[in-house]
Amino acid sequence: MNRSAAAGRAPLWRDRTFGTYWVAQSLSAAGDSFAYLAVPLLVLQATGSVAQMGLLTAVAGAASVVAGIFGGVLVDRYDRRTLMIVADLTRLVLYAVVPLAWLAGPQVWLLFVVLPICEAAGMLFQVAAVTAVRNLVDSDRITEANGRLQATYASAAVLGPLLAGVVAARFGPATAIAVNAASFALSAAGLWLIRLRPVQVDEGVARQRPLAEFLAGARFLWGQPVLRALTVLLSVFIFLTYGFVDVLIYHVTHDLGGSEGTVGTVLGLAALGTVAGALLVAPLRRRRGFGATWIGAHAICGFAVAGVGLATTVPAVTTLTAVYLCCISVGGICSMSLRQEITPDHLLGRVTSAFWSTHYALGPAGAVVLTWAAGRYGAPAVTLAAGAGCLLVAVGAFFTPIRRAGAEPAAGQPGLRPAPAGGTVG
Repeated sequence: MNRSAAAGRAPLWRDRTFGTYWVAQSLSAAGDSFAYLAVPLLVLQATGSVAQMGLLTAVAGAASVVAGIFGGVLVDRYDRRTLMIVADLTRLVLYAVVPLAWLAGPQVWLLFVVLPICEAAGMLFQVAAVTAVRNLVDSDRITEANGRLQATYASAAVLGPLLAGVVAARFGPATAIAVNAASFALSAAGLWLIRLRPVQVDEGVARQRPLAEFLAGARFLWGQPVLRALTVLLSVFIFLTYGFVDVLIYHVTHDLGGSEGTVGTVLGLAALGTVAGALLVAPLRRRRGFGATWIGAHAICGFAVAGVGLATTVPAVTTLTAVYLCCISVGGICSMSLRQEITPDHLLGRVTSAFWSTHYALGPAGAVVLTWAAGRYGAPAVTLAAGAGCLLVAVGAFFTPIRRAGAEPAAGQPGLRPAPAGGTVG
């Protein structure tokens, strides 16, 4: 789209379809933050073990990775909006079972059944949601749309943990999970009201077996030097940080003597960092380029992670967690936008699926190691080691094509391939 045409468009926030999608997913994110806090608290309350928290995180993460392998194939084969609604309704039913079962007393085993299925449905939803952005807005607005979505998700998530902490402290974590279940009904209703632009499929592209189609996305991913480097480095980064929230909760409650309400306050206020990152990412990428923005964000993440375990006050932990979430937001939106911009629309689900299932594959093992080590050696030692590893990830990126990636992908830029010309790629 030329500059004069772009200048004549209405602001993104006035787009009715995007706005409906935006509101529905923001409400869902607010409810999601209840489970984000309530599930670890439920396990900690019932078992008193940070290692059990990590094991549940690992099992759920493994289910998410497995779902990711075929999630992209489903997203590229079937209607993305319908798949998102089905995923929402699945999580609505399963999360609603937990507080009902808890009426008879703690049922930790049930979490090991419900959470993996919900995480698998969540992975399918996330793959569809990422690809849906290209079917909601024009290609030159992808980074702006991602930034607005993430900023609003985070804004909703600021209030979510605060309320979740109050609800968990007063009525128990199981009640907080019930609120999360209700949020998926709101998300599904909002999705029902919108229509996405049709997926652009190249002529002559034949449907193959699911595994072959997944491998087609993986081949595209690994054929792009920048995306390949991002996948490898993020795999290490995820291993180091997948259990970070569990360790944070353990540190606040065990080392600093905080309550459920304290944990909710920490996570709620720290979510302001995600808002800041989402608002900063577009101008940062325009001015500094993709490489500098991504590397800088992950380097700062390393210092923040190391500092959380060493912090001896709740305000210090909150501030450092906010910095960490800000940089996670910047780095995540950068890499997500890059994939959306340079991947052909008919491959986007599979490329996203291959990207996530590959770099999340080490996450479950990382959660087990991180939480086990926190229980044995303490949170300070664990976060210091994890933070140092994150810093090494940023340093390693200097020796990859990530460092040379510019502000925006262009047809002639090494390692980047533009989306097909003339297609609707919003």
